Amino acid sequence: MNAEPLTPRWTRLRPHPEQMRYRHSPHRFNVVPAGRRSGKTERLKRKIACAGIDGTGFYPARFFLAAPTRDQAKRIFWEDMKALIPVDLMVRPPSETDLVIFLPLSEIWVIGMDKPERMEGTPWDGGGLDEFGNMKPVAWGSHVRPGLSDRLGWCDFIGVPEGRNHYYDLYQMARAEMLEKGEASDWGAFHWISADILPAEEIEAARRDLDDLTFQQEYEASFINFVGRAYYPFGDEHTNESLDYNPKAPLIFCFDFNVAPGAAAVAQEMRSDLEGGFTGTGVIGEVWIPQNSNTRAVCRRLIQDWGEHKGRVFCYGDATGGARGSAKTEGSDWDLVKEELRPAFGERLFFRVPKANPAERARINAVNTRLKNGAGDVHLLVDPSKAPHVVRDLEGVRLLEGGSGELDKKNDPQLTHISDALGYYIAEEFPIQSRKLGVQIVEY
Repeated sequence: MNAEPLTPRWTRLRPHPEQMRYRHSPHRFNVVPAGRRSGKTERLKRKIACAGIDGTGFYPARFFLAAPTRDQAKRIFWEDMKALIPVDLMVRPPSETDLVIFLPLSEIWVIGMDKPERMEGTPWDGGGLDEFGNMKPVAWGSHVRPGLSDRLGWCDFIGVPEGRNHYYDLYQMARAEMLEKGEASDWGAFHWISADILPAEEIEAARRDLDDLTFQQEYEASFINFVGRAYYPFGDEHTNESLDYNPKAPLIFCFDFNVAPGAAAVAQEMRSDLEGGFTGTGVIGEVWIPQNSNTRAVCRRLIQDWGEHKGRVFCYGDATGGARGSAKTEGSDWDLVKEELRPAFGERLFFRVPKANPAERARINAVNTRLKNGAGDVHLLVDPSKAPHVVRDLEGVRLLEGGSGELDKKNDPQLTHISDALGYYIAEEFPIQSRKLGVQIVEY
């Protein structure tokens, strides 16, 4: 490819030795776990653009760019790929329906792996799987790999680690083979961290936004072995019996619909004069009905305890409405919550329920970051005398052994429910979001 930029989208990138080794890799398959916003996807886009322009010995050469879902793939790749390739090199307008760019020697496809069978039946010359750790483990071996055989096609596996799952296994295998066979290996492994590319102040901001383990995974591309306690930062510093309830400030009810136990957490956002100062979420109460509970019973207990509250009341919780709760016979659990709480709180009652629950790992990470971020700041306290089961959950909930950070729901059936309820609120109001930055530039 000509060294001159093809379009204005070909901005100059910041030099980075490991990225240059990846760019010139002699390996057929490249596994590239790298830090968030560090240029890995940009490298892949440019590699595919160059391959599509140059073509192969097959006509038409076919290249793919894939992500876990079609919407993700379109958002990550589509507009950028059209901007990277000059319009005068396209033999006809790109297909906005099938997400295909047509070049004189090749086609470039943007594909979602939520339906991995989209890859089948087509011979591929090369491509990339982005956010590979979030794809189904069978996507590579059952759906992508066979399509590369006819043309001896290549594939790169890009992303941030997602615990020690199939992406971790693939990375370890690639490293071992590359160390054993050198350039003759089919497999190559490349790794770099966000701090190599992003400004130092951005890295420090991310460290403040995330708990330690999440920062290591997202920005240092570490394959974290999520084992043991789910809410690992929680300790004595997070309990305090001096949290002051404010009858005029917004009150937060957090629901996780269940029958054994029936549970809800009660919180307020507060500032206090505690030693060192505290700004954050204070858990100041709970409902805990061990057996034979239902949504109405939980709501009536909330009214009993908090019915005199003068301020606004906000409800958060399980977006599914509680498949194991009262919904089987009396309508959705959220309908029951409204029916029970509206007479007590009237127009001061509000609901903040998303259309779908956040991913479990994202919810756990949000709670852990609220407990303590990478800078050591605490933004979540619990009154142990008024919310003892919240304390018990944060101390006792475990991760599934051998998993990639999933909660162990079977170890103790009494655990996870009330911390889940609190987590829905925290994930909604204090989510961990990827920090959006401009394109990071590496000399090409």
